[in-house]
Amino acid sequence: MPDANPTWQAALAFAARAHQGQMRKDGRTPYISHIARVVTTLSALFGCTDETTLTIAALHDTIEDTTVDYDEIAEHFGTEVADGVAALSKNALLPEKEREAEYDQRLARADWRIRLIKLADVYDNLCDADDRNADPAKVRKRIEKAERAMKLAEGDRERAEVGRALAAIGQRIWSVE
Repeated sequence: MPDANPTWQAALAFAARAHQGQMRKDGRTPYISHIARVVTTLSALFGCTDETTLTIAALHDTIEDTTVDYDEIAEHFGTEVADGVAALSKNALLPEKEREAEYDQRLARADWRIRLIKLADVYDNLCDADDRNADPAKVRKRIEKAERAMKLAEGDRERAEVGRALAAIGQRIWSVE
């Protein structure tokens, strides 16, 4: 029987409180919808049922975009989850080009599940780009980020979840180009 109170659900509630008042770039959509869609994409589209992966996904933007830090996540969800969230958090102190290179290197060294979460993240961002009114330059940037994430995860393709993710993102890129 499944756990009556999955940790990923507690993590979604925690993320909702942490991201309270934040909006997506469209200025209308609450930010927590992105978090929920990433978790849903992982489970429903990519077929991931791993509790730890779903928990990290629910918290993947908390260090980067809120006042929550590593220690607070570790206190509530353990160091494995906090390490995963930290791996998905960019260093805002670095200039963009250096920050992106360091981030990609960290993702490349991380556990395959972290790259899977990144694939769900870029998939969701591509879904936002699938809008006739979207700025073509912004759409191109999202496609480039998705392609970078796909390249990082290519070595994990033999895992069923990653194979499904790469196929879904490829189809999404084709639909927005």
